[in-house]
Amino acid sequence: MTQLKFDPKVSASAQEALEPHVRPVYATPASRRLFIGEFAAIERVEPAPGSEKEAAVKVRIVSLELPNESQEGYVREALRFLHLQRTARGTLDDGGQLELDESTLRLTGGQLAYLETARLRAGLLHWSSYARRVLHTPNLTVSEVLHEMKTVADGLKSTLDGALDDDGTN
Repeated sequence: MTQLKFDPKVSASAQEALEPHVRPVYATPASRRLFIGEFAAIERVEPAPGSEKEAAVKVRIVSLELPNESQEGYVREALRFLHLQRTARGTLDDGGQLELDESTLRLTGGQLAYLETARLRAGLLHWSSYARRVLHTPNLTVSEVLHEMKTVADGLKSTLDGALDDDGTN
């Protein structure tokens, strides 16, 4: 596993964005601030073969912005959506329809677009994993491969058929 290390230096523009927040953070122990940022790779360490040292990449924060109090809700909403998209999970029921797991449903907060994003992501994750397992099955005949391809195609269609149309209906 490659380690990610943050360089303690930040770019001048990032430092400028941080300046108004330094005193309030110092004044309030355990305070927190949201930010939107960008980092860039600045150094790569590739250990010699046989070495016990881990590969590492060092990054420096090159750009960041901190929302004001009225913007924080929007940034938190974006964070929640990105987390949902990265972690959405579900299982197929007996009818082949995707059911989102409980933790994914909690993250959607009942928002239709979030539900649909999570459902599609979980469906794609399921069918890509299924296809990968088929790829690694040795000695499949042509008819078995065709059967598995049909299964994946039908599963993907089923995932899409459950998708909501632009007017919010199936």
